[in-house]
Amino acid sequence: MNKKKHAQRIQDILHHLFPDPEIPLQYRDPYTLLIAVVLSAQNTDKKVNQVTPALFAKASTPQQMLNLSIEEIASIIKPCGLSNIKARSIWNLSKILVEQHKGRVPNSLLALEKLPGVGHKTASVVVSQGFGKPAFPVDTHIHRCAKRWLLSRGKTVEETEKDLKHLFPKKSWNKLHLQMIYFAREYCPARGHKKEACPICQWIDEPSDCPMSPRTS
Repeated sequence: MNKKKHAQRIQDILHHLFPDPEIPLQYRDPYTLLIAVVLSAQNTDKKVNQVTPALFAKASTPQQMLNLSIEEIASIIKPCGLSNIKARSIWNLSKILVEQHKGRVPNSLLALEKLPGVGHKTASVVVSQGFGKPAFPVDTHIHRCAKRWLLSRGKTVEETEKDLKHLFPKKSWNKLHLQMIYFAREYCPARGHKKEACPICQWIDEPSDCPMSPRTS
């Protein structure tokens, strides 16, 4: 199997089905995007979008967020779950943005990952969707599909991200990760998946020359 051609065929299908995917979270700027992504951990985008309008009406900048107490933030975001932990992260990261970044969200992965409650995936989403810099955020949907589609045998999302970045052109990463998420939700779910009804899985079989060799680590 030609790995690049295999990946290109998948990308063509994704582009045909989802030519202009939009980020499912509602936001106004890099800061509100950052907060929305923090809230989306172990939660649905739909629930986050129901909560953020009330939060952003009170505080849509780091400076305004610091005027709220952690308890106030927690009460607003309670429907998102883990509200106390997320509220503390939101308040503390806002404090760091004000004190160390002049109230602005940094546009580098390294700086973002130093913020409380911000992991690699969250930082990648902000960098790609907030600043338009190439990144490939990998969530559970993408991790699952990459394995089913023989694009990666990574045991972690970090390994899968590395494999996908190797297979696909950098200029396509920002759109592609959204296309994969939308496709996974509609055609390739974790449960109740029907291979014959999936536009990609239906033609993929485990070949002897799988595009990704088994990992030994």
